[in-house]
Order: sequence, then C-alpha cells, then structure tokens
Amino acid sequence: MVGAVPKLRADGRADRTPSGRRGRVLRAGLISALVPLSLTLVQCGKAPNPTALAANSQANVQGVNQVVAKTNQQVASGDTFEDRFPAPQFKERFPSASESLLQRQMSDFSPKRAVQQQPPEQAPYKVASLEPQVPYKRPAREDLTTLVSMKSSAFPYFGNNPASDAPFLNITKGDRRGHRSYSGRVFWQDETYNDSRVLVHVPEHFDVRKPGVIVVFFHGNGATLERDVRDRQLVPRQITDSGANAVLLAPQMAVDAADSSAGKFWQPGGFKRFMAESADHLARVTGDPNSARAFANMPIVIVGYSGGFLPTAWSLEVGGISDRVRGVVLLDAVYGELDKFASWIESHRSGFFVSAYTRHTARRDRELMSVLRQKGISVAEDMDGPLRPGSVAFVETADGITHRDYVTRAWTRDPLKDVLVKMAATPALALTRVASSR
Repeated sequence: MVGAVPKLRADGRADRTPSGRRGRVLRAGLISALVPLSLTLVQCGKAPNPTALAANSQANVQGVNQVVAKTNQQVASGDTFEDRFPAPQFKERFPSASESLLQRQMSDFSPKRAVQQQPPEQAPYKVASLEPQVPYKRPAREDLTTLVSMKSSAFPYFGNNPASDAPFLNITKGDRRGHRSYSGRVFWQDETYNDSRVLVHVPEHFDVRKPGVIVVFFHGNGATLERDVRDRQLVPRQITDSGANAVLLAPQMAVDAADSSAGKFWQPGGFKRFMAESADHLARVTGDPNSARAFANMPIVIVGYSGGFLPTAWSLEVGGISDRVRGVVLLDAVYGELDKFASWIESHRSGFFVSAYTRHTARRDRELMSVLRQKGISVAEDMDGPLRPGSVAFVETADGITHRDYVTRAWTRDPLKDVLVKMAATPALALTRVASSR
C-alpha cells in the first residue's frame, strides 16, 4: 500500500506536463460530443418531455422575434409590400388594341359545326366598345321542309267511291285489300293507299303575324312527295322564291300510281278537317303554339296538277270551307268535273281561277270557258294582266311544253311562283310579299 501512493502522485505529476494537458483536452472534447448523443438515444423510446417542449417553444418565439425585428428594419429601409408588388396601372389592365389578346366566346370551344358565312352587308359585332354599335338582329331562319303524318290526310281511306257508291277497296286477296282502277289495274292498300304523310314547307321569311296564305298542292299520278313534289317539281322552292308570305301543304295521294283517287277528300267536310288539323301542325313546326288560330283562318290557294284535279274539285264542292279558298290553279288538269269548277267560280267572285293547259286537255278547257261565258263571267286567255279578285284566266301553252315538266315550265318558268307574285301584288287578295324574289 505504501508503494502505491507514490505511483498515483507520479501519475498526477505526469498530467501537469504539456502532453498531459493535451490528453485532458481530447478527453473533454470527446465527452462533450458523446453526452448529447447519449441523451438522444435515451429519449427515443420515451414520451416528449413537457419541459423540453416548453423550452423549444420559447426558443422559437425568440427566433420569430428576431425575424420580426429584422423585417421591421427592412420596412424602415423602404422595402414594403407595395414596393415589391405594385398595383397594376390602367394601361396594364386594359391594353391597347394592338397589344390585346384575341377575344374568345364560349362557342369557340364547342364542337365545330358547318361554318355559316355571315352576309357581306353585316359587320361583325363587338363584345364591348365605347362607341355605339348597330342593334343586334336575329339571324335569318332557314327554310323548313318536313313530312308530317295527319289523320285527316287523303289515305288510308276505307269509305266508298262516290262515282259508284261502292267500297273504294273493292278487291281482296287473302289478308290484302286493294282497289281496281278504271283501267282495270289493281293497286293494293298497303302499298298505294297507306301513306298519311303531308309535305309541309315554311319559308325562312314567313311571318304568321302578317297577312298570308296556305297553298295546298295536289300532285298528279305516279308521284311521291320527296322525289317529285320536292325535288322534281320544286314546289317548296317556288313558294320560297316568290317572296310571298305563304306556306305549303302537299298531302300524299296514291303513292307512285296511275290513280287520281281523292280518298278522304271525297267525304263531306273532309277538306275542312284536313285544314283544321294542319293549323295545329303548322303552329307546332313554326314554334308558336299560339299561332294555330291564325293558321285556322288563313286564306287558301288550291293548286291541282294533272290527276290532282279530282281532289281539287271535290274539296271545292263538299270540302266545307270553300269560302276560305281565295284562288284555284289548275296545271294541265281539266280532265273532268267541269260542273264543280264552274259552280265554285260562279259563287266565289272574290277569288281567282287560273287554268293552264296543253293540247291534252285543250278540249275540256275550252268547254269550261264556254260554260263560264254563258254565265256572263269574263274570261281572259293570257296571264299578262294583274291577278285580281274575280279574275278568270285560261292559258294555252306551246307545243314544246311537256306535261311532265308542267309544274316548273308552263306559260312561264316556275308558274306557281308567278301566280303568288301576282297575287301578292294585289292587296285585296290578302297576301303580303315579305321577301324579294331570288
């Protein structure tokens, strides 16, 4: 034991040497580095110490106070929010015309459709401007041509043939029923007399609020509404091109057949029922249900071509609304029923009557002219004069004019258009011309 003490003292003395001091410094540094690490490892599995959290929060507050103090020094130096983010000037919010971006509408982002060119006389409209602009005008409506099924149309028809007072459908074969015509040919009901559609045409310029007219067109034999009335005879186009305030109704008669049967127009009041139902349909297709009354009282012009003479004659005789008929136009169509036409002309002197004919119907047209003259009714044999109430005109056309093309070429090209133009020029006939002729 006695020998141990001197050794310790020797070690103590050794620490006082320069090398001993360096050792103490290294040990102190190592201890200062390991103590925080050991504390962290000890706290990994324990809940946070509230005292430590409070101390950390206090340190954060002190840090924030230092940042605020620094910011206040910057503000004092002139670096404000307004300095860093200045408000936009007027010229920056409203750039000049040369600098502005192209204005877009929501329609620019919708699916593209067929581009409609704007009429050359209309300037493009601006969304906003300091200068007054031309008042907005609604774009012109397009012509409307459609097919509408009507219960009161000519067919189907299950009544009698007034010429024989026998059932119209006089042939039966199994479940099929048909009609044997005067020529002996049989036409079946399900093929020829089962189409209740009516071709309806409303020009883009038509205005139901103005005086107008309903044109009822009875096509001839061997015709369909689309192939012949619309595309070959161009009846809708003639009405539009006339500029008259007129609409068209063209019921399908016997489908593509050599037959002139009148169907429901044979019946007393049949034409009246047809026009009453048509008023409701016209009101719907023009988009104004309240206009049904106007259509129900609108004057009527009946046009019969070729075999269309039969439904025309019976509509005048027993249709029930012959007083609404302001005019009758027959296009190479006087094949019979002379008494019915003469009776209407004599009793309706406020309307007009026009019959144009080729050599095929010349004999009967001349016979009808003779009957009218015997009744003291003045008859003109041309279409040169104005068309007035009470006008009666018979026009014989040249030999080069064919019966098939008569609806588009008679005494003039587009004879139906010519009649409407002349009619619109006479205010007494209650028809307005609301568009220029094309």
